[in-house]
Amino acid sequence: MKFSVSRDALLKPLQLVAGVVEKRQTLPVLANVLLQLSGRELSLTGTDLEVEIVARLAVGEVELEGELTVPARKLLDICRSLPDGAELHLERDGERLVLRSGRSRFQLSTLPAADFPNQEEASAQTQFEIAQGEIHRLIEATGFAMAQQDVRYYLNGLLLECRPQQLRAVATDGHRLALCDRDAPGLNVSAPVQAIVPRKGVLELGRLLEDSEVLAQVVLGNNHIRVACGQFTFTSKLVDGKFPDYERVLPRDTGNVVYADRQELRQAFSRAAILSNEKYRGVRLQLAEGLLQIVANNPEQEEAEEQLEVDYVGEPLEIGFNVSYLLDVTSAIHSDQIRISLADANSSALLQQPEEGDALYVIMPMRL
Repeated sequence: MKFSVSRDALLKPLQLVAGVVEKRQTLPVLANVLLQLSGRELSLTGTDLEVEIVARLAVGEVELEGELTVPARKLLDICRSLPDGAELHLERDGERLVLRSGRSRFQLSTLPAADFPNQEEASAQTQFEIAQGEIHRLIEATGFAMAQQDVRYYLNGLLLECRPQQLRAVATDGHRLALCDRDAPGLNVSAPVQAIVPRKGVLELGRLLEDSEVLAQVVLGNNHIRVACGQFTFTSKLVDGKFPDYERVLPRDTGNVVYADRQELRQAFSRAAILSNEKYRGVRLQLAEGLLQIVANNPEQEEAEEQLEVDYVGEPLEIGFNVSYLLDVTSAIHSDQIRISLADANSSALLQQPEEGDALYVIMPMRL
């Protein structure tokens, strides 16, 4: 293997691929990135056996094709530290990869490409094309509600539900739920198809996709999802489990409706959160006609109080919530106004855009 490539062309693909590689690995080869040079195309592959990203780029001068694996972090750190516009010359020398640039020279250890795990090609159940921006929006609108290291392993991921002409994403950690629908004209299924993408896969896919109209090809199999877009191919194993029946927790009868300025509400929550209990993060919402009062206090007997004018007509109501959940939702909704629907002090709240939005959020109350 012997070729030249510009530092700027290599850096972004290498960053995306190295993002998958775990720092602590049971197999030494998993700390490496696989380099495969064929013709003028260089493929970079990184995997942790659950998620795999392949990036392809055109290189300059090629003298000898080949394949090998090198430590991902070290190669990335070297590329980052070299100046913009630098030209890299890479050459295999026995068991080493020699990288030269200007007056710099680096020798990296290698491992055989044959030792690198290969993602098997699985049969496709569902296949469709959708704009990258649509998947990006689904992840942005719901990803924050995924559980982290929950014993109910199926909650540590994002449910993708393929419906006729529509792609839905649902995430929940048991205390809150986020749901978002986007149109997918290329999606032809007779009945809903569900797949749970693991948390790490969702975060990597969110980094990979751009908010653009460029089409991505999505392939869903029995135990994997593959998304191919431009010069990248993303593959992830699916979580083997059954996602809870999320439609049962969507509030149906919510008699009390509040309309508020989203930005004002978010800022009030942010200020109140400063003096909330650091462990439980609870705040009390006290509703009266035309007025919302937000109260937070902590074990040090400190208290924050915020008052907002809101559009609310109904009985006085007091209810407690985790302020972090409220802040997440007020960040995820992009409209000027926000609609909060409540039944009573013991029922979940439904938050969404006042007009026809693509997402809705459910937050369970707290006892304070």
